[in-house]
Amino acid sequence: MTTKILIGYATRYGSTQEVSEVIASTLREAGFEVDVKLVQEIKSLSDYKAVILGAPLFMFHWHKDVLRFLSRNQKILLDTQVAIFSLGPTHDPYDEQEWRDSWSQLNKELENYSWLMPVEIEMFGGRYDPDLLKFPLKMMAGKTPASDIRDWDMIRAWADKLGGKLK
Repeated sequence: MTTKILIGYATRYGSTQEVSEVIASTLREAGFEVDVKLVQEIKSLSDYKAVILGAPLFMFHWHKDVLRFLSRNQKILLDTQVAIFSLGPTHDPYDEQEWRDSWSQLNKELENYSWLMPVEIEMFGGRYDPDLLKFPLKMMAGKTPASDIRDWDMIRAWADKLGGKLK
């Protein structure tokens, strides 16, 4: 029987959805059955052996929709394999402090869910496009240039590694 996996994601501007789709594609190539859904559209987890949750860090917090999802589904997630990824840093060139800060922010959010024992947690670089921002964020962003530091090879490698843990 094929292991059925759900990738639940939250996104502000579509970047996390794109990462979720690449993870799904990689897992499908490894023989998994994978559904990809916005977390607020997920009605039931009963058909899934594993759940992968992904969301961006934004204004020092993990996306509120995924946090609500964790709270709503605590009971079933206790008996389900869970993996987590986040999109954090967006600046190019690589900024070590930004990566440390992003990991710190994610870990701080996850501390509120001490019952959650993910089989994997990963941080990926994100995408920043000031043209997508709305007021007042657009004004606060100033002249920070657009960037996309998502490392697709790293994302696929993580999905491959994760597939080995979920079989």
